[in-house]
Amino acid sequence: MADSTTRTARTTIHAGGAWLESVSGATRDILDPADATPFAVVAEGDEKDADRAVEAARSAFDGGAGAWPRTPVAERAALLRRVADLLVRDRERLGLLESRDAGKTLEEGRVDVDCVADAFRYFADLVAAEAPGRVVDVGSPDVHSVVVNEPVGVCALITPWNYPLLQASWKIAPALAAGNTFVIKPSEITPLTTVALIDLLVEAGLPAGVANIVTGPGHTVGARLAEHPDVDLVSFTGGLVSGTKVAQAAALTVKKVALELGGKNPNVVFADACATDEGFDTAVDQALNAAFIHSGQVCSAGARLIVEESVRDRLVAELARRAQRIRLGRGTERGVECGPLVSEQQRAKTEAYVASALAEGAVLRCGGKRPDADATRPATGYFYEPTVLDHCHREMRVVREEVFGPILTVETFRTEDEAVLLANDTEYGLAGAVWTADAGCARRVAGRLRHGTVWINDFHPYLPQAEWGGFGRSGVGRELGPAGLAEYRETKHVYQNLAPQPVRWFAG
Repeated sequence: MADSTTRTARTTIHAGGAWLESVSGATRDILDPADATPFAVVAEGDEKDADRAVEAARSAFDGGAGAWPRTPVAERAALLRRVADLLVRDRERLGLLESRDAGKTLEEGRVDVDCVADAFRYFADLVAAEAPGRVVDVGSPDVHSVVVNEPVGVCALITPWNYPLLQASWKIAPALAAGNTFVIKPSEITPLTTVALIDLLVEAGLPAGVANIVTGPGHTVGARLAEHPDVDLVSFTGGLVSGTKVAQAAALTVKKVALELGGKNPNVVFADACATDEGFDTAVDQALNAAFIHSGQVCSAGARLIVEESVRDRLVAELARRAQRIRLGRGTERGVECGPLVSEQQRAKTEAYVASALAEGAVLRCGGKRPDADATRPATGYFYEPTVLDHCHREMRVVREEVFGPILTVETFRTEDEAVLLANDTEYGLAGAVWTADAGCARRVAGRLRHGTVWINDFHPYLPQAEWGGFGRSGVGRELGPAGLAEYRETKHVYQNLAPQPVRWFAG
């Protein structure tokens, strides 16, 4: 196994236990979104690099008695726990790297590392506690029949740029727990913490070839992994257009596919949730958290505030007042609450959505522009002010399409049925929330919302034990929880006849 300490800036491709440059020798500069300056260099892989990594993963899976799928479950679980301990050890370093790479605040980066460690521990405990198989009673003492779980094989894991380390862990931890080998392709924009995670897997003692990474763009590396005949499963988190292409490519070889494709998530606030000063302040604070954490670059962001008409004016006024006070700046600076967008392309996309909304009749309550530069906010950075758009309606692009920027749209309702109608009027179905003091109303609305996760009087908590996934065009399959482990498995029925007899169907 290669010594990870010998890796250089250009050797960010890991295949067969070795850190490598790209076959072509190409590299890519990684930019700090706070000032648009390069601060790291990675290998720019292509289809040949993907083939090399898949070959290594295939060999590690198909090897002899010592291959990873045949490693005892207790040993696999122990390795995952060692990785969790290493993550805790390197929390500050990884949190800082995540902050610089993705633009989020340092505190968000630290929390992400904590969540990643929790995911590795959860899947270690889950797989270690499982029964060896489900016995099927066939009614005969001469037959032993059991259904067992088997690893899928070689897994292609394709992750997004907004939560690079967290999303990688949601795929890597269950894949390894189940006994698979993998090739991961992080976003070419934010690959650094995923590379660092592979370093930790190597340090924890994972055998060569089990974990492989190819840094490079989606249209070459990702496309090749999705279509590769030696890949058995592809798990993709990202946009709808790219996810559709992944599914189409995977269909050619009938791979198992898991897709998490984003959302346009409603945050429904009933008037009774704001009946007290405490309730009102909580609803405002959580609406800000839902919409503007990580500058709105979250698949589950509560970007659609759907509020009962009688409290809309008061709620929107306070939201705008608070949003204007959010401290923008470089995520590593003390006191900064919101960092830059990840790229100039993402900021331009956000600006285009605001322009279209205003042209369609939305009322700008705050934000809607690039902030003035200051000591913590370089003029070259990709900053955009938190924006509240009032008087929005369902026909607006900004209401219907996923923005991935710091934009909160406001719609109103008068009745419970209208609230549910608005909340479900989306082609996505990832997550949503309902705020009310009426427990009966909360249960009714939560039951009627067509979204994979529904929070009641809260927004954004994730639990490793609970499945995460969506309805509609938010994707197929589940991550986290027992279902997340099941995504990386196939089931096998083993039927053993202890007293075989001839059947004599045919003469002879």
